[in-house]
Amino acid sequence: MSKRDYKNTSVQEPPLDYSFRSIHVIQDLISEEPRVGLRPLKHSKSGKSLTQSLWLNNNVLNDLKDFTQVASQILEHPENLAWIDLSFNDLTSIDPILTTFFNLSVLYLHGNSIQSLGEVNKLAVLPRLRSLTLHGNPIEEEKGYRQYVLCTLPRITTFDFSGVTKADRTTADVWKRMNIKPKKAWIK
Repeated sequence: MSKRDYKNTSVQEPPLDYSFRSIHVIQDLISEEPRVGLRPLKHSKSGKSLTQSLWLNNNVLNDLKDFTQVASQILEHPENLAWIDLSFNDLTSIDPILTTFFNLSVLYLHGNSIQSLGEVNKLAVLPRLRSLTLHGNPIEEEKGYRQYVLCTLPRITTFDFSGVTKADRTTADVWKRMNIKPKKAWIK
């Protein structure tokens, strides 16, 4: 990797945009052409995109099988992915593969079919995650939805397109004390 290639890999690059492409499986990205935006995509000498943003919204994905392998085929630096948009698909869970992208700071999962609030726990390992959307999933109907997410992911600053306030944090802390039992310390 040359310094020039690394320098060009930035969030300011336009996204690799596969939205509204009726994509059923991740493997389809290899043969599908991304949407053309206002600014042209930059590519490495090997032909891979230099962006850090991958938009897969408004498709019909129900899993992320082969996500890592396909990302490596279309992105020069998949490990630098900072923004993944998977909104408006048919995902029923948060695939653990997303937790391997440690530079991820924006993750859109709204408008899917995520059933269990516990799925959010998987995202706690992402050190740079700051913006998350989950509204429009069945989990949104669970009591304490917002508080649970804010307790589980204390570093996020934007949740469901709303800024996280100091009052939100206080409410989440109170909710946590009232609803989440602390782990018992083992007595020797």
